[in-house]
Amino acid sequence: MDALQRLTAGQLKEDAYKITIGDTVRVQVKIREGERERLQAFEGTVIARNNSGIAETFTVRRLSYGVGVERVFPLHSPNVAKVETVRRGKIRRSKLYYLRDRVGKAARVKQRLG
Repeated sequence: MDALQRLTAGQLKEDAYKITIGDTVRVQVKIREGERERLQAFEGTVIARNNSGIAETFTVRRLSYGVGVERVFPLHSPNVAKVETVRRGKIRRSKLYYLRDRVGKAARVKQRLG
């Protein structure tokens, strides 16, 4: 495993996005349509971070037309162009899977000030 991490150390993104669980983020994803490439935004709440190193992923959840949509993004993927933090969340859990059962105002996460 150490050999794999040493081999992939050059491929890790340096800033590694300072995102934490509960943050509302806007992820810019590269979408290929034939020969063209464009950026598509996906905005939602980070409900989980998994793994570490090159295989690290984070799960973003949002409501789209009343239906919950979750996407898992590889943190160090070249297809993830940019991750912007819209607002910081104040939470005390490592995973926010309980938000799946909540709708409307009950699904909100308190904002961390400062």
